[in-house]
Amino acid sequence: MKFAFIIMGPFAPQKDRASIRSGQAQLIGVSNIEEARSVAKELLTQSVDCIELCGAFGPEGAKEIIDATENKIPVGYVTHLSCQDSLFEKVFGAHQ
Repeated sequence: MKFAFIIMGPFAPQKDRASIRSGQAQLIGVSNIEEARSVAKELLTQSVDCIELCGAFGPEGAKEIIDATENKIPVGYVTHLSCQDSLFEKVFGAHQ
């Protein structure tokens, strides 16, 4: 299976990339949803089987990536248990 994990932050997708297992698993950094949509479309042409998104995307961002890939591959996003909300707020701010 070929999959990719897209993270959002102070990244540039042209250079902030890594892969393991001869490209079977990829990590790509983007700085905004527009870049993420573009990367997702690129991944679709590379026959990626699944895209996972960091929690910064949330359900709305995940929906945008699903739309960008024409709902042709599974797209998920990372969440956390509510018992850790305070820890996440300390690290990422109150909007996580």
